[in-house]
Amino acid sequence: MLEMGKRPMGRLRIWTAALAIAALGAVGSASSASALPASFWGVVPQGLPTTEQLQRLKAGKVGSIRVPVSWALVQPSAGASFDWGSVDPIVANASTAGIEVLPFLSGAPSWAVPVDRRWGSPTNLPVRTGSQRAYWQAFLTQAVLRYGPQGSFWAEHPTVPKRPIRTWLVWNEENFMYFVARPNPAEYGKLVKISYTAIKAADPGAKIVLGGMFSRPNEATKKLHPPQAYFAADFLAKMYESTPGIKSKFQGVALHPYTSNFKRLTPYIEDFRDVLEANHDAGKQLWITELGWSSDKPAPNDSFSKGPKGQVTQLKGAMSLLSSHRAKWKIRRVYWFSLEDGTKAACNFCGGSGLFATGFVPKASWRALVKFTGGNPG
Repeated sequence: MLEMGKRPMGRLRIWTAALAIAALGAVGSASSASALPASFWGVVPQGLPTTEQLQRLKAGKVGSIRVPVSWALVQPSAGASFDWGSVDPIVANASTAGIEVLPFLSGAPSWAVPVDRRWGSPTNLPVRTGSQRAYWQAFLTQAVLRYGPQGSFWAEHPTVPKRPIRTWLVWNEENFMYFVARPNPAEYGKLVKISYTAIKAADPGAKIVLGGMFSRPNEATKKLHPPQAYFAADFLAKMYESTPGIKSKFQGVALHPYTSNFKRLTPYIEDFRDVLEANHDAGKQLWITELGWSSDKPAPNDSFSKGPKGQVTQLKGAMSLLSSHRAKWKIRRVYWFSLEDGTKAACNFCGGSGLFATGFVPKASWRALVKFTGGNPG
């Protein structure tokens, strides 16, 4: 039986707060990397990277970072003006460094949706009432009007190279209780539909991608009512079943295929793609928006910590597999979690998941990744 992942709560809340407070097998070769688009390789920061740090990523031919845009941070109180202080700095730094920003929109404030005390996440997605839907759509509209092609951010920062955001992820791990206490595929389908309407109205050329789903959370095996989690493939299948017309409302799907060993990635991804094919939607591209292992010393009940050498082994195996299966699995992007080591309070492997250690000291895993990208490790 394939192993299921398990991670403690709090990663998104600590991650977004850090941004606000701060205001790959065989080794791939440079020649094989050159066949991949520059934006194929991405990373996920746990804090606010500086322009200089992002320039190092650019030199290493890592072309994209995935970051949260939290509704709860942007509009913490009812009727408040939208405050983009948690987002502007990272967009500015990334644009200056020539790095693309891939945002995921999530995190309902407690004034709009009740918070579940067990997990600290919204009890439900913001679709149950007319006011929830209207508030969520207003947030999305303002995000696009801030960072899209005609965005106010670019007008307010004329010295920042203009790199409009055109692709938006809707929510994060929507099949998992740490990001919505009562995951519901039908509610998520509704959220995607109203998100599509709002985003497309503000930028007709924008693309919508489903939020990254956690492949096989252990909690999905428990017989709980309502469920606390779903396997990603099951959640996706139920979303299609419960939401007529949903296929036209998104252009890609995202997955977080966390596993203790890269060799299990194949069934995780193929199960997910099988659902797309069964729903006559096999043309959709797949975004691997989180994947990683820790360089921390292996410990009981922590299947993601591998030690420094083990982290490199998993990275090499995963990146070799994903790059070689790019066409078959229609993979658009791959994002390593994370850029730098964070805190174990965020998740059980966050403390050692980085390509860089504290102080932005490069680890062996950074040098291993750059052999796939064909860049300069610095």
